[in-house]
Amino acid sequence: MNAKNQAPLRIGALELNFLLDETQGSKDLVMFELTVPSNARVPVPHYHKDVDEIVYGLEGLFTGWVNGEKYEIGPGDSFFVSRGSIHHFTNSSPDTARVLVVLNPGSIGRRYFEEVAQEVNIPGKPDLAKLEEIMLRHGLVPA
Repeated sequence: MNAKNQAPLRIGALELNFLLDETQGSKDLVMFELTVPSNARVPVPHYHKDVDEIVYGLEGLFTGWVNGEKYEIGPGDSFFVSRGSIHHFTNSSPDTARVLVVLNPGSIGRRYFEEVAQEVNIPGKPDLAKLEEIMLRHGLVPA
């Protein structure tokens, strides 16, 4: 079974299309396409306790920071975020950016993003304390 057959997951203006989620295979890998419109709201700087992340550019220009170092990611470019590294991203270009994200092991998976979506996709402002609780429970630590 391919997670790609599932509907895209929306978190605010962000869209995640899962190719592999934590319920498949050995559960050691999560992979999704992330679409980030221009100037979309993005997650706060954070680090993962136990998960490495790879970001590979597919379309547009995606800007990421890892431990304060800036990476401009266009199609074919990539950057690696080792567990414990503080990182965040943005799309300040006028065009939509799309990247492939791989998380290993797969402990930060679709369930995490679904919980975040429930808190973010509401009228008004999300409960930041609840978002932090979700992050911490899944091994993400706001920086």
